[in-house]
Amino acid sequence: MIDKDKIRQAVTLLLEGIGEDTAREGLKDTPDRIARMYEEIFAGLKQSPKEALSKTFKTADCGMVLEKDIVFYSTCEHHLLPFYGKAGIAYIPDGKVVGLSKLARTVEVYARRPQLQERLTAQIADALVEYLKPKGVMVMLEAEHMCMTMRGVKKPGAQTVTVVTRGDFAGSQHLQEEFWRLMGR
Repeated sequence: MIDKDKIRQAVTLLLEGIGEDTAREGLKDTPDRIARMYEEIFAGLKQSPKEALSKTFKTADCGMVLEKDIVFYSTCEHHLLPFYGKAGIAYIPDGKVVGLSKLARTVEVYARRPQLQERLTAQIADALVEYLKPKGVMVMLEAEHMCMTMRGVKKPGAQTVTVVTRGDFAGSQHLQEEFWRLMGR
């Protein structure tokens, strides 16, 4: 549960800590704006992918299902700065499929938490395994981290790629190559 009062207090202290005048016109409503924003960008803390992934449809044996270019925004838990990019998700159904929007919804649930990209990639894959019980899953995230872009090493455009395989994908060079081909790589 988001505690907006604590967030407002913390933002006020932060602004005072960097030497700002919290009564200044441009800043006087900032603590409240940040509290409302955090409620939105961290909404995944109160959500589970279970509901989205439990609505499935029976299907005859079919091949790989891949959804790519799923844009996501998340927040680095180390610096509380954004990282953002695109996800590609593939799975091999075992008698049932899920609506395509549910894959994007699963990304959103986990991205809207303080995160590490590596953990985010694994959480998406593991949720598909748990709720869809497919033959295999492969997830790839490619993202730019503002903690590397605007501070520290200051390398705008640097992309971090994380990949997780489960089930049939983990042991099949052929399936992995097909994933990369379909992803356009």
